[in-house]
Amino acid sequence: MYRLTVIKRFAAAHRLVNYQGQCARLHGHTWTIEVSVGGEKLDSCGMLIDFRALKELVGQIVGELDHSYLNDLRPFSEPNFNPTAENLARYIYYKLKSLLPSDLTMGEVRVWESPDVCASYREDIRP
Repeated sequence: MYRLTVIKRFAAAHRLVNYQGQCARLHGHTWTIEVSVGGEKLDSCGMLIDFRALKELVGQIVGELDHSYLNDLRPFSEPNFNPTAENLARYIYYKLKSLLPSDLTMGEVRVWESPDVCASYREDIRP
């Protein structure tokens, strides 16, 4: 199986509802999104998918989030769905999965709040 990874960045603000600590206050991050996709077959150029095409797909999702207040966006505006790095990783995972060509599979999405901390989401295959 081949695996490709692209990285995109965007700026957005959020706050954590029902959280006891500084992150309950409005604050922002320059988020780094790391997305991996996989597949078994290469095209006639020897590529799984052109990096540019994958960046464009990720860019569609990031474009909706960039320079926004995440708490105002669905699904983060719904009760009990805080815009945490974990929930953001899951959100991006499923949005990208719906945009991918059928011969590609989602690998993992990592969301970095800072250079030192990240959360990731992937579907584990269970028997």
